[in-house]
Amino acid sequence: MPTIFIFFGFRFMFYSNDHDPVHVHIFKDGNEAKYNVTPIGLIYNHGFKKQELALIESIVEENKEIIIERWKSHFDKKR
Repeated sequence: MPTIFIFFGFRFMFYSNDHDPVHVHIFKDGNEAKYNVTPIGLIYNHGFKKQELALIESIVEENKEIIIERWKSHFDKKR
């Protein structure tokens, strides 16, 4: 499970056997959310509050290039 980065205690990662489209899983304190990166959109939320989701979405938006770059780097190595 490659971790992309950790901000404010939120762990942003993807699974080694993940699938397209590019998306990111976010974990903190037993909660989990999943966001598509392009376009940015919430896929599911298990436990985060609205304010936390707003923060998570802004982090994904501000760092989407990094997320996409790490995704491509990881999965292109496997092909």
